[in-house]
Amino acid sequence: MRSYGKCYINGEWVSPLTSKDWTLVNPATEEPFATVALAGAEDVDVAVRAARAAFPSYSNTSRSERVDLLESIIGCFIRHEQELADVVTLELGTPVSQRIHAPAALASFRQALATLRSYEFEYRLGPNTVRREPIGVCGLITAWNWPLQLLATKLAYALAVGCTVVLKPSEFTPLSAIHLTEVLHEAGVPKGVFNLVLGDGPTVGNAISKHMDIDMVSFTGSTRAGVLIAEAAAPSVKRVAQELGGKSANVILDDGDLKAAAKWNVARAFSNTGQSCHAPARILVHETQTETLLDLLESEARAVKVGNPLDPEVSMGPVVNRLQFDRVQDYIRIGIEEGATVRVGGPGRPEGLERGYFVKPTIFSNVTPGMRIAQEEIFGPVLAVIPYASEEEAIEIANGTPYGLGGYVFSSDRQRGTAVGRQLRAGRVFLNGATSNTEAPMGGYRRSGNGREMGVFGLEEYLEVKAMIGFD
Repeated sequence: MRSYGKCYINGEWVSPLTSKDWTLVNPATEEPFATVALAGAEDVDVAVRAARAAFPSYSNTSRSERVDLLESIIGCFIRHEQELADVVTLELGTPVSQRIHAPAALASFRQALATLRSYEFEYRLGPNTVRREPIGVCGLITAWNWPLQLLATKLAYALAVGCTVVLKPSEFTPLSAIHLTEVLHEAGVPKGVFNLVLGDGPTVGNAISKHMDIDMVSFTGSTRAGVLIAEAAAPSVKRVAQELGGKSANVILDDGDLKAAAKWNVARAFSNTGQSCHAPARILVHETQTETLLDLLESEARAVKVGNPLDPEVSMGPVVNRLQFDRVQDYIRIGIEEGATVRVGGPGRPEGLERGYFVKPTIFSNVTPGMRIAQEEIFGPVLAVIPYASEEEAIEIANGTPYGLGGYVFSSDRQRGTAVGRQLRAGRVFLNGATSNTEAPMGGYRRSGNGREMGVFGLEEYLEVKAMIGFD
């Protein structure tokens, strides 16, 4: 069993000033495979001092210097891409048949580079000059469900504009961050510009959030944790950007392609074992088409092969840990108790899987909009099918949760689908299963967070605005 006992601060791997051992468990086998040392608030102080000392020099680098750095990171990432993918499979359980994490992280670096090349940091506004300048030291706190992509999406843009960074990855998937740190070191990131402190939320996450010498916190995770971070950050009046929970609806209009919608929804919602804040976890279908769609969904769900993530035939692995397994099982029981009908799946592990945090792909019918399984984020392979009587009712149901992260529409009439999409209160809305891209801004309405990531909007989260008046 491997042991990881150090933080990365000021360009070196150093032992934390205070630490406690944390054991990592393979979610597919329930066997321990590594230990890491979780650091404390004192280590955050050391990392922040390093980042603050590096900021004056790095913030004044030229665009071309930062372009060269991102190109170097991308090159090193490509050389280590297979290694990074293997680490995600080990700690998160993503099947080798779904190599989605490393490519997504690489795409984030590439998009940040492309955005940096063309972005105008200074322009005229009437008689004034407007400048965009790096905000300062950024605390990045990332979730476990996309351990490479979330990190890369934040880090790439912070580095692109000239910010320095202190990163805390999730303690459930820290190895992805450790291996990416090696890539950054090899790529030649200057000392102090990037710092990694492993730890848990109440200790390291809280220390980053309330630190008076951190200028911005960017967080991805649960809404509950996001509230705590915002509260901790408030006395320092730092910028807080958050991408939080979701309960996204897929509105299938009565002229939509039901077969295509069913196939896409199962593939998208069960990808990453349903552990995605953008997952289309609610399926809204016209009441006259409900049974037809349920038959199609059931057929697609039964074709999902759950099992050992190292098996190339497997399309869905386990959830990340025992805590998440128990959470998903609780929600399945809640759905049954609320009166919903299990159309496929249900409680317990899939047949033949006695160990590992495996969940049956589950679809509920007879779901009403107010049920907990239709309102609360489950973060697992569980879908709720909700009938509607009119287009207006479908929009009302889709907007009828506290969240507003993603939205999906299926319609054979692009104009009609667009009209519905414009009425969905969500940060990203997709038509007919359109593929996501890294140029479009990502973020949410309401309790799904604030701020945006990716592309120009993601870049500007790490910039301050300065007006220069009367200088020319």
